[in-house]
Amino acid sequence: MDQQPLQASRAPSGAARRLQQAWLARGGLARLLWPVSMLFAALSAMRRGLYRLGLMRAQIVSAPVIVVGNLIAGGAGKTPTVMALVETLRARGYTPGIVSRGYGAAAAGVLAVTRTTLAADCGDEPLLLLLRTGAPVVIGRDRVAAATQLLRQHPRVDVIVSDDGLQHLRLARSVQVLVFDERGAGNGWLLPAGPLREPLPPAVPPRSLVVYNARAPSTPLPGTLATRSLAGAVELADWWQGRPARAAALDALRGRRVLAAAGMARPERFFTMLREHGLTIAPLPLPDHFDYATLPWAPDTPEVLVTEKDAIKLELARMGLTRVWVAPLDFSLDAAFGAALFELLPPPGTSSDGNATA
Repeated sequence: MDQQPLQASRAPSGAARRLQQAWLARGGLARLLWPVSMLFAALSAMRRGLYRLGLMRAQIVSAPVIVVGNLIAGGAGKTPTVMALVETLRARGYTPGIVSRGYGAAAAGVLAVTRTTLAADCGDEPLLLLLRTGAPVVIGRDRVAAATQLLRQHPRVDVIVSDDGLQHLRLARSVQVLVFDERGAGNGWLLPAGPLREPLPPAVPPRSLVVYNARAPSTPLPGTLATRSLAGAVELADWWQGRPARAAALDALRGRRVLAAAGMARPERFFTMLREHGLTIAPLPLPDHFDYATLPWAPDTPEVLVTEKDAIKLELARMGLTRVWVAPLDFSLDAAFGAALFELLPPPGTSSDGNATA
């Protein structure tokens, strides 16, 4: 059995949990919120209609854009999909760059992320994407401005991967990748009666690919099953130095008193993977994008195991006597996904208009 948490959990509120549970079925709470979701659906359809009619125009930048997003609210696995996508593109000879909104970023406007940028300034996921992939990352609520700056600063970039932005229609896209997890489309209703940001399409939309961050497809749409596992463990100091995780280090944590903390939309997924690896953990679920301004565990906690999304906000000097381990996720896409993707893209070194990049 799991140990008791070493400090009180800071998980999402009871109201948030009840709402997320309501999104899985068409029960009383979901039905109560259904009229509001109809208003949301009408506004969303109106906005998309304006783009279809040409009254609002998507702006094309000088490199093809791949948007990675999910129809369902909450984390479905966009960030690991972006990482795997960058690796897939590089293996084919592309030079990818990344744009992101930078959720929770303190910086206003457009910001090029560097290794010295603070997670508080750019958001945790953009900094993690930079450190893990080495691809240039630019954040901004205005994805067109972010993409334009990315291409200006990095003229060799020949494909842009947009982390999230599925509903950001102003940036024209060449391909979109829809990511689903075990929840699929939930109860099939739009926010706030259900989890969907837009309706589940009856078929895979044109120039779209579907990735399932799950053990099996969770919607009727055909797609690729991502392969996911824990890469191992690495001490926080070594992780910041770019040293890889080792399976032996994670194995060595079996039978020891370890607190597992995860500040993500669905922390139970991380805890389940640790349990399946044979670890006995004290789970500490935290709100998504938890800022770690105050450490959520007691100062005398001997060992803590965290995700990379948490590690990016943990400074070594603040850890005291606690030994912090990072357990990165190994996430990969199959060859069939790559083949389908490359059919939708111009060759490496080619801009979105067919011309050679600098």
